Amino acid sequence: MIRIIAILVGLGFTGVVMLAFVTGAWTAATEGMGEETAEHVFHEEAKGPEGGFSFDGPLGNWDYAQLQRGYQVYREVCAACHSLKYVAFRDLAQIGYTEGQVKALAAEWVVPGIDPDTGETTTRPGLPTDYFPSPYENNIAAAAANNNAIPPDLSLMTKARHGGTDYVYSLLTGYEPLPAELREEFPEFETPEGLHFNPYFANLNLAMAPPLTADGQVTYAEGNPDPTIRQMAADVSAFLYWTAEPKLEQRRQTGLWFLVFMLFATILAWFSKKQIWSAVKPKRED
Repeated sequence: MIRIIAILVGLGFTGVVMLAFVTGAWTAATEGMGEETAEHVFHEEAKGPEGGFSFDGPLGNWDYAQLQRGYQVYREVCAACHSLKYVAFRDLAQIGYTEGQVKALAAEWVVPGIDPDTGETTTRPGLPTDYFPSPYENNIAAAAANNNAIPPDLSLMTKARHGGTDYVYSLLTGYEPLPAELREEFPEFETPEGLHFNPYFANLNLAMAPPLTADGQVTYAEGNPDPTIRQMAADVSAFLYWTAEPKLEQRRQTGLWFLVFMLFATILAWFSKKQIWSAVKPKRED
């Protein structure tokens, strides 16, 4: 009797799991069917710059000159609204800056501090051990300065968004006027005052104003590419990929050596097997 009850319970549990699976699969397959909203029709998939990034693919690596240009774009444009709270100034040494340069770059920033005489909060120049400061004192101040939208921290942004670096690049270069065909097909759709149309954003309306507004907005050092909007967008996108994956090259190198070791171990195991079993003759069947 106990065995029969156990079988029935097991069948019931299996049935519930199968029902949940079928229901979920049906919902996923039919979700959005019959709905044709502006967000569904005009939302575009992220596209990276022509030629891609140097770190694309399993054997890709950093373009340190591009990462340094990207830091410059972040410093002069993005840092006015967005923080990098998981990145320390000393980490900039990983993208080719010397110790002296890191100290100089850190000193350009103003970070919170404590007055040693009074104990009151104050500010001071940054040190290599400091982390990038937030441009706002708190979320309330951030929302008040940005049309009630809190600018997200960018440290891990390329990991947090589908499309990663391509998404960041597309978003920065994707601002455009509301298309006439969208107005014709969806006359009820509108971009509220204070928002901006961007086909790469999920609901097409973005609170962030275009940060890159003109070629030459950031002045690159001699010998670098012209600072067009697309070039600056590609550079800062690459820099933000580094902030999210600072150990990319080490991880890939470790993985490559691991694959080489596993290949060697497999070959060695095969030869060992051949050597051990070479004296064993198969049993003949009469």
